Amino acid sequence: MNDTGYSHSFPAIRGVQAGRVFYVAMCPMKIVPKIFVFNGEEVPPELRAQRTLNRARIPEIASYLVENPKSYILSALTASVDATNVTFQPYSDTGPASNLGALSIPMDVNILINDGQHRRAAIEDALKENPALAQDNIPVLFFVDAGLIRSQQMFADLNKYAIRPSNSLGTLYDHRDASSELARYLANSCVAFIGLTEMEKSTISNRSIKLFTLSGIKHANRALLRKSNASVISDQEKNIAREFWDAVAEHIPDWKRARERTVATADLRQNFIHAHGVALHALGLVGADLLAEHPKDWKRRLQKLSKIDWSRSNTQLWEGRAMVHGRISKATTNVALTANLIKNYLGVSLKPEEAKLEKGLTK
Repeated sequence: MNDTGYSHSFPAIRGVQAGRVFYVAMCPMKIVPKIFVFNGEEVPPELRAQRTLNRARIPEIASYLVENPKSYILSALTASVDATNVTFQPYSDTGPASNLGALSIPMDVNILINDGQHRRAAIEDALKENPALAQDNIPVLFFVDAGLIRSQQMFADLNKYAIRPSNSLGTLYDHRDASSELARYLANSCVAFIGLTEMEKSTISNRSIKLFTLSGIKHANRALLRKSNASVISDQEKNIAREFWDAVAEHIPDWKRARERTVATADLRQNFIHAHGVALHALGLVGADLLAEHPKDWKRRLQKLSKIDWSRSNTQLWEGRAMVHGRISKATTNVALTANLIKNYLGVSLKPEEAKLEKGLTK
């Protein structure tokens, strides 16, 4: 029962799922940190209703809210509250309006979050930087719940079928990230990538006629331009990226053959290193140093790409670099070692840490 006599009241819609009453309410951001409780990390997993808080995720979400106050979007929080502490006053006794009304929950009652604990923590941080967000609303799905076991089952059910979109699809739909915008631009305008880019998936099936993934192009460009996902990309940098990849394509004939459909991309992936994301990313790393070290003759140096034996069968060249036990690897170390080899062919000097990595390979 309510000991204080004070309650939070929300405009809400009442519904039923699996025979249980639930409510969809509009909650002002300013009270989110005050009313929603997260079971702290010190509580054992078996006594919690959700995963521990990953605090590394919170600043990113908070920055997103602060930097996009006019265009952010947050999905609903899901919470549970004991049935004895909830009252619902419908606007009408009959008809559709009987499920519209005011949901009242006492202020001294714990409301447990089943899904959205990181959003809740990010809202708390964002309000400190931009108090104007306090007047915004976030939808909350309240389930009337009477115990920990039910709350734990709710968490399991809510996350069981959640599927994160592929990196390529995220890149395709992300209009805030400059590197995603650049990837889309190059996929549609760069000779190297036109008609060969998988826009939705981050892996390419054997039946696909595509050679590159949109996410792979994005990561390669971040390496080329030395940009993070929050960086601004100028028109000049955009043109440099297009010019670089067009020049690269001139000296990897198999890419042209794939574009002209004179060779199956599946055959290229099966037989050549240059048909995989590890090579594309490595070429981006090489390009960054090539442009900086040889600003006037970088195109001429790229001609030496045609001298590289890209065959996967050349295990003496690629094992330990782009391949581990015969399988392609996109691990950071393998990308770096692949870049080292390309640099040696193009006459680009290795940085001290790259030379050290190279020595480790030859031991």
